[in-house]
Amino acid sequence: MHICIGFKLRILGIDPGLRVTGYGVIDKDGSTLSYVTSGCIKSPDGELPDRLKNILNSVQEVIRLFSPGEVAVEKVFVNVNPQSTLLLGQARGAAICAAVLHELPVAEYTALQVKQAVVGNGHAQKEQVQDMVKRLLNLSGTPSPDSADALACAICHAHGAAMGGMLTKGYRVKGGRLVGGKIATGEKAK
Repeated sequence: MHICIGFKLRILGIDPGLRVTGYGVIDKDGSTLSYVTSGCIKSPDGELPDRLKNILNSVQEVIRLFSPGEVAVEKVFVNVNPQSTLLLGQARGAAICAAVLHELPVAEYTALQVKQAVVGNGHAQKEQVQDMVKRLLNLSGTPSPDSADALACAICHAHGAAMGGMLTKGYRVKGGRLVGGKIATGEKAK
């Protein structure tokens, strides 16, 4: 496990959906998590390409406004209706493309991983996730279910990213610790 002291990271969490895409931005400074913003991107009824464009443009606007360093997206689960799964996957793809267009690293987590990281129970109910997000980020009110899921995804990434190496990607690491600045172009990490 990497411990980054004095290393501040802004994380954008995304809970993709074709009708409603939740987003949440948090700052991680050492072991402290701070709420920045959250909300929902609502796609109007209409043709699929227009709805996907709305998600793409709206996530890009969130990225422009809040300048995250990394993005965490909830993975699509396969449900009973294959058509719904495909549509959700396309909405997710639009959100991921927005991050990639801004050259941000994207981490993916299943709903089970997110709930386990935030609530301690991979089968937690939505209300439990909302309550724990409120507590962990010291919010005055309860976030909407879509915003809470996005914030939970960001929290999951904040808690687990160091183990996956995302926080140290592109930095010099020796013995599991940061030992210097960013790796210069063409230089290999050790």
